[in-house]
Amino acid sequence: MLKFAIALVFLIMLTSLATGAGFLLRDDGASRRLLISLKLRVACAVVLLALLFYGFYYGGLAA
Repeated sequence: MLKFAIALVFLIMLTSLATGAGFLLRDDGASRRLLISLKLRVACAVVLLALLFYGFYYGGLAA
């Protein structure tokens, strides 16, 4: 379950990155959509790091 959550958050980050690049090219940086995409990507990165720390701390991702 933890690995699925990590993969899902990572895919959301990649999607946000792609949409942000599309907004940058299409809107020339003149809209707030690019900023919202960046905020989503940063929030997902924080969640991803928290999930990874949790997984390693409690042994769910131990090698």
